[in-house]
Amino acid sequence: MWRFRRESSDLPAPPPFSALFRRASGRSTGDGHDLWRARLRRCGASAGLSLALLAAVSGVQAQGDGLAAERMTALRMAMVEEQIARRGIHDERVLAAMREVPRHEFVPSAYAAHAYRDRPLPIGYQQTISQPYVVALMTELLHLNTKSKVLEIGTGSGYHAAVLSRVAGEVYSIEIVTDLGKRARHTLEALRYDNVQVRIGDGYRGWPEAAPFDAIVLTAAPAEVPQPLLDQLKVGGRLVVPEGRGAVQDLLVLTKTKERIERQKIAAVRFVPMTGEAQKGPGPGP
Repeated sequence: MWRFRRESSDLPAPPPFSALFRRASGRSTGDGHDLWRARLRRCGASAGLSLALLAAVSGVQAQGDGLAAERMTALRMAMVEEQIARRGIHDERVLAAMREVPRHEFVPSAYAAHAYRDRPLPIGYQQTISQPYVVALMTELLHLNTKSKVLEIGTGSGYHAAVLSRVAGEVYSIEIVTDLGKRARHTLEALRYDNVQVRIGDGYRGWPEAAPFDAIVLTAAPAEVPQPLLDQLKVGGRLVVPEGRGAVQDLLVLTKTKERIERQKIAAVRFVPMTGEAQKGPGPGP
């Protein structure tokens, strides 16, 4: 039990511990805590008591942060078990990546509480972060290993790139929306995903100087897969793409052999359309 001695008749009662906890959790308490602390100093309370109070408030803040982090971790573990593993994702390295990467760090703060629901969320600029199951599915379909070099078209929030980085050796990601690309790059750098490179630009023609790639994934839907991306895929490599013009597209796996491109349809999906040169149709080669 906390006990405080009031040093002045005009000093309001100290806030209860529960109020301090609400404050540390980011919710307004309306209990005059700041006024109490300021008057405590003005009324000549001992330096020891002031320091003790400040230390206590800092401790409550740390406790609140710790509880929030624990809750997010628990939600993430439940997401992987209930929404991903139970629905047929079996690659242990993909599951481990989904357990590790904090999706709530990649969505706007207004949606952080919904980060571990199996649904897409808006990230601004008419773009979305894909639902977790789809991210896991597309990652598993790429058949990655720790030496794989991956090209992602459509960085978005950076979340899928972060997941890829835990499974592959190198990730190159291109985002056409400048502000999204900058934000994703900042988030990835802040969270120390050091094997991800982000480029801002049109992904239609890929990343020639880094080619060839073991795998390529598109997180926006072209009407047809851009030929430059197929050209930059290694023989034996896999390209995962939502292809189609309508609101519903086909999720495809394209495997490149020496003779041809093999196509496998996986599921019907909904992705935002690929913009830029992809909207103009095939053009001349580079």
